Amino acid sequence: MPCRHILVTGAASGIGLATAQHLAAAGAERLVLVDVDAAALARVALPCPIRALAGDVADEHFWDEAAADLAGIDGAVVNAGVAGAGPIADLSFAEWRRILGVNLDGAFLTLRAAMHAMTGGGAIVATASAAGIKAEAGVAAYGASKAALIHLVKVAAKEGAANRIRVNAIAPAGVETPVWDAIPMFAERVAAIGRDAAFAELAALATPLGRYAKAEEIAAQIGFLLSDAAALITGACLVSDGGYTL
Repeated sequence: MPCRHILVTGAASGIGLATAQHLAAAGAERLVLVDVDAAALARVALPCPIRALAGDVADEHFWDEAAADLAGIDGAVVNAGVAGAGPIADLSFAEWRRILGVNLDGAFLTLRAAMHAMTGGGAIVATASAAGIKAEAGVAAYGASKAALIHLVKVAAKEGAANRIRVNAIAPAGVETPVWDAIPMFAERVAAIGRDAAFAELAALATPLGRYAKAEEIAAQIGFLLSDAAALITGACLVSDGGYTL
């Protein structure tokens, strides 16, 4: 793994935490971990030096203040995100902006800060979603934010190439993470049949391979995209969805 000093956002839980753990185990020398949940971030313990920064990725001032902590990074995982659901006709503009604010504005600010800091080149992976590829009713804001992120990654890859910065995206479908807890339908099924059974039920309905991913599996794929094994991959979107978008 060539990246040794790596920024990870949304690092206190789910894919972000699993990725931080994976990178630390793979030999990262220093991780800069960002999350809006200060208490959860403070509980993260890894076998490498970490700098924990609690803040909102969609706050430009936060990134101005974080610039010194990002100096010398050669890797970044643009992962912070929020979920939400609802048909367009019933979706409030405030909810639209909440989701786009974190998932797109926050990703842009993170990406910009990381590219500024990578004076010696590096690799960046952004967590997109299969929802940004395949249209489904009820996920307009989330799907639009992830579709835009995939295109943003392609533009960043073109712009970063001259400075030896690779930029890629990963697009999971269902992943067993806490982000599902914000979706009322899932919460209702958890209350009725339990969390494991709710995930299994959803996966059987939506995924040809019949299961959702574990956060650790997505973390390993992010690690691959940051590694020398992916040295010629840039501007790509790795779809890791169990066949959902087929």
